[in-house]
Amino acid sequence: MSQFTPEPKPGPIFRKPDASARRLRLREFQAQLVERMQAARTGDNVQVRQLGVSIGAQCWLLDLKEAGEIITVGAITQVPLTQPWFLGLTNLRGNLVSVVDLAHWMGQSATQIDRESRIVAFGPSLGFNSALLVERVMGLRNVSSMTLQDDASRAASHDTPWIGRQFLDEEGRLWSELKLSAMAEDTQFLHVGT
Repeated sequence: MSQFTPEPKPGPIFRKPDASARRLRLREFQAQLVERMQAARTGDNVQVRQLGVSIGAQCWLLDLKEAGEIITVGAITQVPLTQPWFLGLTNLRGNLVSVVDLAHWMGQSATQIDRESRIVAFGPSLGFNSALLVERVMGLRNVSSMTLQDDASRAASHDTPWIGRQFLDEEGRLWSELKLSAMAEDTQFLHVGT
């Protein structure tokens, strides 16, 4: 008499991805983004490729040499007796990094944290353990395809040396360069205590 072993039944075709699979895809996406950022840094178009982010009601361009890691918003530990725009400290690969709501710092309403919100760290070359809360990352932008606005139309003044050139894209959106190196030296930005 031969024994009959039934063939295993196939599982459902569509399965809800588990948390570990989502984390793996997020890591792969971050690795691809880092590779693209590094390729842009070493390529011929270093000056024209910048990271686009949305902060408050404005579109900003970050120099790839100054921008660091981009992470989802996780736990942020509040620090007592600090300005309302200073959100607190977060752990970034074992390092404590201060997190600033730049929109709130600039006098706009506080940024609402949602699924698209990200934290963009200052690049390691700046030697400044800080990061900005952004509403969303809009990807790499090629400013050579945008129209440079003349200096007379710039909203920035000598009081805001961290705002660089401004550009209009094909859709009519205004983009401003955000100079993280100048921001790291701004006394108002550095004064987080109340």
